[in-house]
Amino acid sequence: MNDDQDCSLLLVEDDAKLAALLDRLFTGEGYAVDVARDGQSGLHRALTSRYAVMVIDRGLPAIEGVDLVRKLRAQGVATPILILTARGTTDDRVEGLDAGAEDYVVKPFEIDELLARLRALLRRHTDTSTRLELGERYLDVTARRVLGGAAGPIELSGRENQLLQLFAAHPSQVFTRDELRRQVFQDADSPGAVDTYVYYLRRKLGRDVIRTVHGLGYRMGSA
Repeated sequence: MNDDQDCSLLLVEDDAKLAALLDRLFTGEGYAVDVARDGQSGLHRALTSRYAVMVIDRGLPAIEGVDLVRKLRAQGVATPILILTARGTTDDRVEGLDAGAEDYVVKPFEIDELLARLRALLRRHTDTSTRLELGERYLDVTARRVLGGAAGPIELSGRENQLLQLFAAHPSQVFTRDELRRQVFQDADSPGAVDTYVYYLRRKLGRDVIRTVHGLGYRMGSA
């Protein structure tokens, strides 16, 4: 691993023996490891510290692993996540990836493959996890602004930033309103929050930034 690369890792695993084994394994590979033993602790650590990558179990106490991933994405946390679990059906994998995880590894796993997948996640996200392309412009997730256009920097609210980040990270995906509510607007009081914030983004960035797919929902447009 490159010595200059951020290699901080959050491990959220409730099995004490497996957590200790993975802690030793990842530390031996040069990662600086923090361990959380339940979903609530994992959420707190992920929201109060910055990590290069996260490894999250599914069957967690307090907050289940996939729900934890959804909460992190809803809070605008863009850190790459690998779900490590014994639940390996196709439906399980799809649910985990749709929740916002980048990779999904089923127990029992091969150690070399797990480490290779983590290295691949880090390579894909190094220097790009806070910058997402928007056509000729780009979204700086950390600064919550769109840069690169003739109009200069465009500031976004926290919720606008979260919504645009989701679209920009999956530019070809069509999201239904229900999916957007689950991933971005879980705590919103208004059932019309999705449409309202799509309107806000269009007002700031142009009508084509998010396209309506009639009968389905919304997808990323041109920015």
